[in-house]
Amino acid sequence: MLRWVMLALGTAAQTAACAFVYGVPYLADELRGREALSLTQVGLLVACPTTGLVLALYLWGAAADRWGERVVIALGLGAAAAALAAAAWWAHGMAALGLLLVLAGAAGASVYSASGRLVMGWFSARERGLAMGIRQTSTPLGMGVAALAMPPLAAHHGLGGAFGFLAVVCAVIAALIALFAADPARPPARGAEPAPNPYRGSTVLWRIHGSAALLVVPQFTAGAFALVLLTDVRHWSPVHAGQLIAVAQGLGALSRIAVGRWSDRVGHRLRPMRQLAAATAVLVAATALTTAFPSPLTAVFLVAAIALTSSTNGLSFTSTAEHAGPAWSGRALGVHNTGQNLTAALVPPAMAAVISATAYWPGFALAAATACVSAALIPVTPPAAPAQAAAAGAGPGRTISA
Repeated sequence: MLRWVMLALGTAAQTAACAFVYGVPYLADELRGREALSLTQVGLLVACPTTGLVLALYLWGAAADRWGERVVIALGLGAAAAALAAAAWWAHGMAALGLLLVLAGAAGASVYSASGRLVMGWFSARERGLAMGIRQTSTPLGMGVAALAMPPLAAHHGLGGAFGFLAVVCAVIAALIALFAADPARPPARGAEPAPNPYRGSTVLWRIHGSAALLVVPQFTAGAFALVLLTDVRHWSPVHAGQLIAVAQGLGALSRIAVGRWSDRVGHRLRPMRQLAAATAVLVAATALTTAFPSPLTAVFLVAAIALTSSTNGLSFTSTAEHAGPAWSGRALGVHNTGQNLTAALVPPAMAAVISATAYWPGFALAAATACVSAALIPVTPPAAPAQAAAAGAGPGRTISA
């Protein structure tokens, strides 16, 4: 029972972090209207929290290694709440807001570095795909919360109301973590010989990192530009567009759970990941087509694209940890996290520039092409034997670095 409580706390912490790290796109209408920013300037602000996240991931990971997950997550979310409160009630102008969003993202990196450890340390290999699938629902859930809450809050209370809401959420979750989270036990040292470097003599991990980073492009193209596409092309209100996107993110959360369970049943992470990458390419290409020739299907394909592009994240994280082994999983997941979030920081401004120079459909066509490349890059290795799978991580009450 305790491991499920830890899973709930880790997922809640990650959801709160994702709500502000990836929630700025849902303020696009407010930023372009009342704040008179261009789409490219909005794209730069969207990238600010992720930029801070990338810069701080390694340092928070080292802190988690030394002081444990509970302290690191609570301190980081508390600091993020303070930065968001300052963004709500103090920041004036794009430069000040961008700086505070970078600081909030850097503080929120604590959750990315430690919540995976908190979850995986309490689950055995037989349940790890499901557990990480549930934990990874935090990204679409966080984005769904932001999509549902931030447009109406911004419309009625301005940017201060939207960022104030995020500050309160982070502060509440930080308090819950400080009061109720428990660090999993650390495994004893296993001999004096250092573990072999899994990056030497094999390209498997690098291919997993690269393919997962490429899949961020369609995920963030659909997630970051769905609201402005619906308002610009289909002439929806921002509130109604946000409600539809929240539904799509909810479907994305369910897809991560289902895919995690699927990978546990087939005993393989990478073959399902390749199949889903290929399906993503087809679906995002269809979204580009219905955006080039607007129809009622535009919203349908957007919802499906947001849901499907969310599905592979848990598979890539779990396969990285399993292929790296317990001695290298922390460093490997640090590389993996950095690659994904660096891509996430680059996609919004880059795609905003493409869309501003052309139209929405070329951006979605480019995202579909990157999904094709990702599908080709994903290695499909034989499934691990049960003993090897168990050795790749810890069982209940033991931990691996994540």
